[in-house]
Amino acid sequence: MTAKQHIFRVRRNYNQWVANQTLEDYALRFTAKSARRWSYARVATTALGAISFLALEAIGGAITLHYGFNNAIVAICIVSLIIFLSAIPISYYAAKYGVDIDLLTRGAGFGYIGSTITSLIYASFTFIFFALEAAIMAMALELLFHIPLALGYLLSSVAIIPLVTHGITVISRFQLWSQPLWVVLQLIPFIFIIYTDASAVENWTSFAGNSIAPNTQKATNILFFGAASAVVFSLIAQIGEQVDFLRFLPPAKKGKEWRWWAALIAGGPGWIVIGAIKIMAGSFLAVLALNHSVPASEAADPTRMYMVAFGYLTHSPEIALAFAGIFVILSQLKINVTNAYAGSIAWSNFFSRLTHSHPGRVVWLVFNVAIALLLMELGVYHALEQTLGFYGIVAVAWLGALVADLVINKPLGLSPKHIEFKRAHLYDINPVGFGAMLMASLLGIVCHAGLLGDVAQALSHFIALACALITAPLIAFFTRGRFYIA
Repeated sequence: MTAKQHIFRVRRNYNQWVANQTLEDYALRFTAKSARRWSYARVATTALGAISFLALEAIGGAITLHYGFNNAIVAICIVSLIIFLSAIPISYYAAKYGVDIDLLTRGAGFGYIGSTITSLIYASFTFIFFALEAAIMAMALELLFHIPLALGYLLSSVAIIPLVTHGITVISRFQLWSQPLWVVLQLIPFIFIIYTDASAVENWTSFAGNSIAPNTQKATNILFFGAASAVVFSLIAQIGEQVDFLRFLPPAKKGKEWRWWAALIAGGPGWIVIGAIKIMAGSFLAVLALNHSVPASEAADPTRMYMVAFGYLTHSPEIALAFAGIFVILSQLKINVTNAYAGSIAWSNFFSRLTHSHPGRVVWLVFNVAIALLLMELGVYHALEQTLGFYGIVAVAWLGALVADLVINKPLGLSPKHIEFKRAHLYDINPVGFGAMLMASLLGIVCHAGLLGDVAQALSHFIALACALITAPLIAFFTRGRFYIA
């Protein structure tokens, strides 16, 4: 006799809510072609909303103040080029198959359970950067309205939730109307600075850094270059957030392939081009703030930076503060809707496989914001370099193994030509990507801990990336690719 199942009304309503793709945005499966209804330009513009984040300026300011102009600029240029090249194949396959970074990882060398681990790595990126961005916004609220930091953290977090509950539908509208105002506020202070104080550029390029010995001021030091690169490398995981929007890119139309590629490059790897410029802008503004008597401990704070920058537009400190505050708040809202949205998708994938149930993307949205709020209260912003340096190793190992599968294994026939992400067709663990990531992470962490010497410690992220790129094809060759398709 079959037992009678009782379905409670609350559960039924909840399941109907989860079935609403306006809220879910295909969190657990590939993006249906019917959902890719936006234009190429709108998808690219939505993806590029992420370039507003002021952690870029904070990173540029921090590494310049510590390691000097020469080391910072070389690190920014080299690491940005690596990020750009790595992002091209990831963006292409994600847009072509309509998959997010989790499904792409699952089918490109990691397996069903293997990609669960990378979902956790990716989710960590989203709440770490959410916390950093919201902390910057909270500091702006403190300066503008004298709101205590603890309350500012809460306001900066909760304000994001209503903008993200309805997924790309609302996010794309918000990014579209806010973009022109943000561009104007971003560019106008630099125009006034260059016009009225050209010597500021010379002061920037000659800045040696607080950690540089006087007799090595003009040299590029491998140890300082490596330390600066470590912080910039943490940004490599940003491509996951770009992909969460690029998967909505409509298929390329015959005769208009160039438009598809233009949107793909702009919304995918193109973010780091503008991102690198913003990191350099933060480097410039930190030195400018230092020369305007801002303490070194505060010169890398984006709000302080832009207070000095907007001061070139007006002689009123109050007006300059108001402009800086508006710009900071707008920038942080634009980036944190992306962080929160991407985090909700990553947690959805992670917990659905652990618990075999899915309460809804919105639940994980709140969960992601709550973790970020906890990090802010614990003071994550004040440990920015240490946090990002360590995290970057794991992110580099993961994405290095993924890129190796897409650009080496697939052309050589060591892995299937297509992205197979269906659960029934996959092994739980594919040693190709997962094994390469594990070995690269361990080697990178050993180097980062200083166990293999100072030079290896400084270049730990480069070593981890090289290890992932080499070991993934080797494992695929020796296993003959038999762990891709079950």
